[in-house]
Amino acid sequence: MRNRLLWLLFLITSRYTGWAQSLPPYQPSRTEILAAYKSATRLDSLAKNAVLKGNVRAHWQPDNKGFWYRNILADSSREYWYVEARTGTKTKLTDSTSYITTTDNGIVNGGIKSRWVRQRPSDSCSPDKQWTAYIQAGNIFLRPSVGGAAVQCSFNGDTTNPYGQIQWSPDSKHLVVFHIYPVAEKPVYYVLSSVDTTSRGVLQSHEYAQPGDPFTGYELFTINVADKKLVKADTELYNFLDYPWIHWRTGDNSYFTFEKADRGHQRYRIIQVNATTGATRNLIEQQTSTFIFESRIFSWYTAVNNEIIWSSEIYGYNHLYLLDAEKGGVKNAITKGDWVVRKVDSVDEVKRVIWFQASGLNAGEDPYNLHYYRIGFDGKNLVSLTPANGSHQCSFSPDRQYFIDNYSRPDLPAVTELRRTADGKLISVIERADITAFQNLGIRLPEVFVAKGRDGFTDIWGIVCRPPGFDSTQKYPVIENIYAGPQDAFVPKRFMNYGEMQSMAALGFIVVQCDGMGTANRSKAFHDVCWKNLADAGLPDRILWIKALAKKYPYIDTTRVGLYGTSAGGQNSAGALLFHPEFYKAAVSACGCHDNRIDKQWWNEQWMGYPVGPHYAAQSNITNAAKLQGSLLLIVGEADNNVPPESTYRFASALIKAGKVFDLLVVPGMGHSDGGSYGRLKKRDFFVRKFFGVDPPDRNKGE
Repeated sequence: MRNRLLWLLFLITSRYTGWAQSLPPYQPSRTEILAAYKSATRLDSLAKNAVLKGNVRAHWQPDNKGFWYRNILADSSREYWYVEARTGTKTKLTDSTSYITTTDNGIVNGGIKSRWVRQRPSDSCSPDKQWTAYIQAGNIFLRPSVGGAAVQCSFNGDTTNPYGQIQWSPDSKHLVVFHIYPVAEKPVYYVLSSVDTTSRGVLQSHEYAQPGDPFTGYELFTINVADKKLVKADTELYNFLDYPWIHWRTGDNSYFTFEKADRGHQRYRIIQVNATTGATRNLIEQQTSTFIFESRIFSWYTAVNNEIIWSSEIYGYNHLYLLDAEKGGVKNAITKGDWVVRKVDSVDEVKRVIWFQASGLNAGEDPYNLHYYRIGFDGKNLVSLTPANGSHQCSFSPDRQYFIDNYSRPDLPAVTELRRTADGKLISVIERADITAFQNLGIRLPEVFVAKGRDGFTDIWGIVCRPPGFDSTQKYPVIENIYAGPQDAFVPKRFMNYGEMQSMAALGFIVVQCDGMGTANRSKAFHDVCWKNLADAGLPDRILWIKALAKKYPYIDTTRVGLYGTSAGGQNSAGALLFHPEFYKAAVSACGCHDNRIDKQWWNEQWMGYPVGPHYAAQSNITNAAKLQGSLLLIVGEADNNVPPESTYRFASALIKAGKVFDLLVVPGMGHSDGGSYGRLKKRDFFVRKFFGVDPPDRNKGE
């Protein structure tokens, strides 16, 4: 019996495989292509406003007992509703209702700035208004506000290397000042070729630090107001990521802390300084063999208990910890597990509660979906506020008793609910998105697809967009939308009203997007794949993901696979043809950072490390230009001030020297872009020619 079943399975598999291989390629005629372009243009226009009631912008009343909102309807008219918060009861209003003329509270989302984002002090007057600190001829002086002579506190400053960035202690007994060793960023240049007011090209430049360039240095000193003495802190020159912001110890301003990330992104510390003696010690020190993602670190210094809430990936996932700001060390983990804290919305120090967003905690769903939670400082009493399977965006009433939860997925239209903040209980469903008109256009909803990555274990998540009315008995080319920048994840997790992927699919392509290893918002190990390895771009995972898609759907043609991307995606798309030509056959690369030595300092050193070593050159598209196979279109704006245009020009030069054939589109006057509407048009034409062998519309003839 078992042998019969195995034989039957073999026959079925053989027939399925043979059928899949025998499917004819989708090969439209030129007449069909011209019709597809017109249909895509029509959909681009009609789909823009085809999804209704997708979101609710709540305008809360001053008493927090309710809110009003409006819907824009299919005929562009508006309807207004009032919602009673306690019960969720909706009442239809007219636009003359007094509810609508009340002050707009807007949407209260909470949200806390990272400690890397800070404002410079606005003045140098002490908090008690008794002293003024100022800089003269590069040195620091203290002058009493009630009269009297100023006292010079430093003597080795000058206009080249001045003292500055004064920060007072709250009790006005100490101040921190830095001896500054400025470094001017070197310029990069570009030429505007088509300025209407002149017959000559216009040379433009701007400051632009590249990997390996030096930073301005800051040497930290303290001044005790009582004796006016300048005391050097026992710490090395602060010469990475600008000057530090000072946090004074509550109740005892004789101590302060600052955060320091070492250049190379492999060491991070919270350093405590004795303001009187300059002695220092590390409250927290973290080191890693790969990288620390400083811009994602969250820190909150409590106002009363000398505690610090701090985020770290030290145990493999980004989580929150409660630190002792006096003695140092971790008091307790606040969150833990194989999931990721994505953002802290607010901190309630009185109730000792943290409100935050996270992903990966809800079993059985996309691990990138954002959910909202509340937890105590002690790591207890975790409350899930958003249980539905989807990615959530929440806004709270001003008194935070209620919140609006809007959630969706690429394959699930938005649902807007009113919930109670205390326990997350559902009060009422306010709106469900109306996609009737959208579906009547024949647009297919994207499919969320998951397959295993290169390790055979890790799930890789992505989406699939199919042509309207596609024929499953034919094999369709695959176009991948790629952006593998390690700073985030990029596959849409919320409902996609309409965009370039669906529009390109309307021409007869299966258009896909996935997040391979090396991107963010998963485990540290998942992210670490990018370390000194940006050329990888998750391409091994992406290839396996597309192959798995083809295994499930025989109409996926893995012999005709292309990809397109912008910026880091431009680097990735071109790199795919250099490093994986056996799979990818065509690429459109827009404003790519083709060599990480040419691109911006802060971004590239974060992932490629410091100092700049031979691995930078080894992974450069420019260095590897001779490996090009397949068809390549390069697009660049001549006025790009994000990624220098010479990155693309040097790549083009290397391709020419290697005897390679490619297309190059330079868009006059354009900045960092995929080429705008003209570039997107050329991109479509490029793939139509490559994969269908058909000429696109001849627009000069009005086609």
